[in-house]
Amino acid sequence: MTHYLDHAATTPLRPAAREAWLDVAAEVGNPSSVHAAGRRARAIVDDARERIAAALGAHPTEVILTSGATEANNLALASATGLILTTATEHHSALDPARARGAVEIGVGPDGVVDLGAFVSQLPVTGLASVHWVNNEVGTVQPLGAVVAAASDAGVPVHSDAVQAVGHLGIDFAASGLATMAVSAHKVGGPVGVGALLARRDASLTPLARGGGQQRGRSGTLDAAGAAAFAAALERAVGEREAEAARLSALRARLVAGVAAIPDAVVAGPIEGVSPHILNVVFPGARAEAILFALDQQGIEVSSGSACTAGVVDASHVLLAMGFSTADASAAVRISLGFTSDDGDVDAVLAALPTAVAQARASAS
Repeated sequence: MTHYLDHAATTPLRPAAREAWLDVAAEVGNPSSVHAAGRRARAIVDDARERIAAALGAHPTEVILTSGATEANNLALASATGLILTTATEHHSALDPARARGAVEIGVGPDGVVDLGAFVSQLPVTGLASVHWVNNEVGTVQPLGAVVAAASDAGVPVHSDAVQAVGHLGIDFAASGLATMAVSAHKVGGPVGVGALLARRDASLTPLARGGGQQRGRSGTLDAAGAAAFAAALERAVGEREAEAARLSALRARLVAGVAAIPDAVVAGPIEGVSPHILNVVFPGARAEAILFALDQQGIEVSSGSACTAGVVDASHVLLAMGFSTADASAAVRISLGFTSDDGDVDAVLAALPTAVAQARASAS
C-alpha cells in the first residue's frame, strides 16, 4: 500500500473536480468566440469565476484565471512599480521574480515569522510588498493582518502567495486588504495547470505575454474545463475546511509526538499556530534524500524540505533563513497532509521513520 504524504506539493484530484472536467471537456468552443459554442464556453468560465470568487471572498471581476500560482505570482510582481519588499522564505515562484527586480528581503525568526519591525522600516521606500500567507516548507502562518495594516498606512499595496493557506485557513480576499493574491487548483484537489490571481479592481496589471488580452490584459485562450474543475475542488476544500482543519491538526499532533521519540529530531518552525497540514522535521546527521529513499522503498511518499533541482537536493533557503546550519537544512523531511490522509498513513510513517533515519545517519558517517 502507498501512503501519500506530500499534499503540499500536489493533492490528488477530487472526484467532483474530475467529473466537472470531464463534463466540460466534451464541449467545444473558445470562450472568446461569439457563436453559440463560444457562448456556452464563456458561460462555463463565467460560472466558474463566480464560484471561485464566492469561495474566496472576492468579486468575479477580480478573478484572473492563470496556468497556476507561478504565473499568478509572476504577474503580480511584474506589475509592481518601485522597490519590492519581500521575505527571505517566500516560495521561489515569488522570491525569484522579486530578486530579479532587486527586491529587499526581510529576515525571519527561528519560527519562520517575518521580522515585522524590519519590514515596517523599509515601507517608506517600497512600491509593493509580497508576503506569503503560509510557508510551503514549514507551515508558518505569517501575521498578514499586521503586514497589510502597516503597509496600508504607508500607502503600499501587498501581494500574497496564498497557495498553502487556501482550504486550511479562513480566506476572505475583500476583508484581507490585499491588492493581489495567488492561488492554485492542484493544491486543493483540482487539476494541475490551473490557478488564479485575485486582483483588486483598482489594481493595475502588466501582462507577462502579449496577445488577445482576454483578462484585464492577461492573454491566452481560457481553459473552460480547468476552470470548472478548479471551482468544484475549491468549493469542497473551503466548505470542508473547519472539519478538515480539526482532523488534520489531530493527525499532525500524532506526528509531532511520534517524531519526538527519534533521537535529536527537531521540528522546524512552531509546533502550535501553524497550518494544520505541514510538518517539517530536521534529522541532524542524515541526508534528506537518503531518508526519502528508504521511506519510498516502503511505499511512503514524503518530500524533502529543500528545493530539488535536476535531482540534486540543496539546503533549504527557508531553513537557512530560520537559522539552521547548511548541514541541518539539508537533513529536513516535510510531511504534508490532505483530504486523503488518515491514521493509517500516520501509523506507517511513524513505524518506518526511526529505521530510515538510523540508516541515513549510518550511511552519512
